[in-house]
Amino acid sequence: MKLRCLLLIVLWCLVGGQLHAATVVDDRGRSVELPSPPQRVVSLLPSLTETVCALQACGRLVGIDRFSNWPASVRGLPRLGGLEDTQIERLVALKPDLVLAAGSSRAIDRLEALGLRVVALEPKSLQDTERVIALVARALGDAPAGPALWQAMQRRIEAAALRVPAALRGQKLYFEVASAPYAAGEASFVGETLARLGMGNIVPAALGPFPKLNPEFVVRAQPDIVIATARAVAEMPARPGWNTLRALREQRHCGFASEAWDTLVRPGPRLAEAAELLADCLVGLDRSESAGR
Repeated sequence: MKLRCLLLIVLWCLVGGQLHAATVVDDRGRSVELPSPPQRVVSLLPSLTETVCALQACGRLVGIDRFSNWPASVRGLPRLGGLEDTQIERLVALKPDLVLAAGSSRAIDRLEALGLRVVALEPKSLQDTERVIALVARALGDAPAGPALWQAMQRRIEAAALRVPAALRGQKLYFEVASAPYAAGEASFVGETLARLGMGNIVPAALGPFPKLNPEFVVRAQPDIVIATARAVAEMPARPGWNTLRALREQRHCGFASEAWDTLVRPGPRLAEAAELLADCLVGLDRSESAGR
């Protein structure tokens, strides 16, 4: 009887271990074996940090990159640099059993050489974001949580799209991500989100996701609406020729503060909130126009 009980316990342990083991194929095409759900996670990309937290695993984070700032609970964690200057020794000292990093991070080879498990993920589109959320959930040992989170996001995006005023649907936006100027084109996750809201884009997919534009391109395109940081919107009229942009003259623009801007330009679980912020912007513009008629 004792021998039988012992065998059952051993069998339960073996089966339980297999159930919790996971294999994740990352953006490099590499299979990363995770024998058990990681309890000490380092995230080296803001969108990955946010994904871990959205999957209710924020408490497992022991270190983050310098730019991760959401949710507020991560702000007190050790900051370990960025894509080019990850602080390897500090990171290793945290004894993580999983490191989530961007595929473009220079630290990956060194971290793996030191024996750490690294999953390289870098979402750049809505489809990427869905895939990355699913893979992070799998890596954390809760595979069903990924699709559930994605579906919840989709419901919120659909609800945001329903709030976009009919009078503005189809109008073309200029969404500036940096003042060189760099813009979010149709092929970017930002452009895809705008399309989900029924909006157009002056930057065609052929130019790439986030192309650097000739400033004259924007002037010639005459966008119906301009979206950028509040600081950029304030500076735009002083740019050569940009005082001819009707969107600026007619106050058809939305300038966002830094915290909201982070939400708009990160391809992670807050994309639904980004859609809501954009819908709020468009509703506000429509109300202003209606009041002026």
